[in-house]
Amino acid sequence: MKVTLVCMPWATTATPSLALGILSRRIADTRPGTEVETVYANIDFADWMHEQGGLGAAEFSFFSLHSYFLGCGDWVFSSALHDDTSWRVDEFRDAFEKAMTADQLEVSLRLHRTVPGFVDAMARRIVADGPALVGATSTFQQNVASLALLRRVKELAPDVKTVMGGANCDGPQGEALHRNFPFLDYVVRGEAERTFPELVAAVEGDGDTSGIAGLCRRDDAGRSVSNPPAERLLAPSEIPCPDYDPYFERLRRSRVQSWYETVLTVEGARGCWWGEKHHCTFCGLNGSAMTFRSKSPGTYLNEILTLAERHRVLDFYAVDNILEMSYLDSVLDRLADAPFDLRIQYEVKSNMKLSGIERMRRAGVVSVQPGIESLSTRVLKIMDKGVSGTHNVRFLRDAESNSLSVAWNYLYGFPGETAEDYLPVIEQLPALHHLHPSNGVNRIALERFSPYFDRPELGFAERRPHKQYFVTYDLPESELADLAYVFETPGRGVDEKVAERLKQALDEWGANYIHSRLSCVDLGDRIELTNSRPHFAWRTLTLRDATEVELFRALHDPRSADQLVRRTAASGTAWDRERVEALLADWRRLGLVFIEGDRAVHVATEHENQLICRIRRESEDTGGPELALELAEEPTCVKIS
Repeated sequence: MKVTLVCMPWATTATPSLALGILSRRIADTRPGTEVETVYANIDFADWMHEQGGLGAAEFSFFSLHSYFLGCGDWVFSSALHDDTSWRVDEFRDAFEKAMTADQLEVSLRLHRTVPGFVDAMARRIVADGPALVGATSTFQQNVASLALLRRVKELAPDVKTVMGGANCDGPQGEALHRNFPFLDYVVRGEAERTFPELVAAVEGDGDTSGIAGLCRRDDAGRSVSNPPAERLLAPSEIPCPDYDPYFERLRRSRVQSWYETVLTVEGARGCWWGEKHHCTFCGLNGSAMTFRSKSPGTYLNEILTLAERHRVLDFYAVDNILEMSYLDSVLDRLADAPFDLRIQYEVKSNMKLSGIERMRRAGVVSVQPGIESLSTRVLKIMDKGVSGTHNVRFLRDAESNSLSVAWNYLYGFPGETAEDYLPVIEQLPALHHLHPSNGVNRIALERFSPYFDRPELGFAERRPHKQYFVTYDLPESELADLAYVFETPGRGVDEKVAERLKQALDEWGANYIHSRLSCVDLGDRIELTNSRPHFAWRTLTLRDATEVELFRALHDPRSADQLVRRTAASGTAWDRERVEALLADWRRLGLVFIEGDRAVHVATEHENQLICRIRRESEDTGGPELALELAEEPTCVKIS
């Protein structure tokens, strides 16, 4: 029996598919007699785009990375799904023309007219190889391309079984897909490492799929039936090292290999240990599987080193929603001594201290996504983030000192926030211009699986599927309400006047970053500071007073005025609160500290690495490929419409 697994557009071509790499390995381990072919149709499509009209990396990236909350990538393939090259063109133009450039609109319309030819050719090629089962993985904007392909496969070969799985198929979304698209024989909801081999066995055997947990299937009358979900989540030991050989075999024959430096995706853990205790109110990640599980350190370390050696690739993107903290000792410390000079991107929690950041950097972590989202403690509390604004600034400072790129977005629009949560922060942003700026600022979106979605009483009772779904699918709103991941809802929190001030301040931060510097050297009896931030006229400053030196050192971590008063008493000088507050006010005027709530933290980076960061940012601003950052811009819970 032959099984064909397909990775459709708009999955990024810069990385192999982790999902298909794991599934193909899982089938090989559990059913060695089954032939598995992995088709990287996203790479095929990238080559096809170039051949059709000279379209390249910039155009592909628009759909794969930057237009998720517009749904452009899905709409492009709606012509193939509905077999209509004029499918809702006017509606798409009316809905999104103002949200994109004229060139982006023209490319969207052109591809919409021509993609049915690509889908037909791909389906014919797959069917010609004689598979018994064709499966497509769907995450982000792969939904409609995958549906269109499987529809055409079923038309060409009605006996071939079709199946979809992936993040877009979790929970009610998977049920809605199976219910509304009869050409789908099966939909796998949730984790597939156990389910998919059972489905392969059933297709090869007697066809009985009634006992496969979480599977959507059709009964004898052709009606959609959803099996109950699995009683237990996968153990980490059931998640094998992915097989990426098919990706590299296809990449070698593609012009795509010149677009990016390839990055290998790895997975050490699933779920979120913070989310198990405090699910961030806006976050829709993890779907139905929040429980945190991690691979054994030895297994995970061996996977990373094995993949690096096999594929001669040193860039890695860890898809874990959050770093397993025990990996600092057991994995990252050992990677620091590995025979490869790795470059790794990781998601972490922003209250990580300097020692952890230094250990990550020694291990080869060069880019982090710390989920900063805001610099206001009160807004972060509304989010249930478990950190403060000064924690986030401390992380930005320490990351800069260690030449780490930081991918983060500034979010607003939370129920209960006020202008006073933003204006004092905006006023202080010029002091941070030497630290890594945000990737963007946007009002939060309402995402399925988030507490805001599951608990309307938190402030978002009014909702309907985002308009992208209405221009893409031919389904009633009641069905789109189950299929959709992103929803429209009346705005909450601050008004657009405050939001615009925030946007302008963050834009200025981004523009000034390349020119800005604030660094310090601790010489024991004094601290030397150097500044080049445009909003501050001074260039060098020396702290000589012993108490001031002690307090500046103390502000490496966020501290209150009362804590600083006690610090002076312990050192024998015993300053009163008024004197401490006067010093903090002076340091704030000079841009040496960030003060938020009742805490202050100093913002000066260590001298040695400041210029390294400036060089890195200049490469980004001039268009140099910084793939770790580009991957961090893939749609996640922090992205919004």
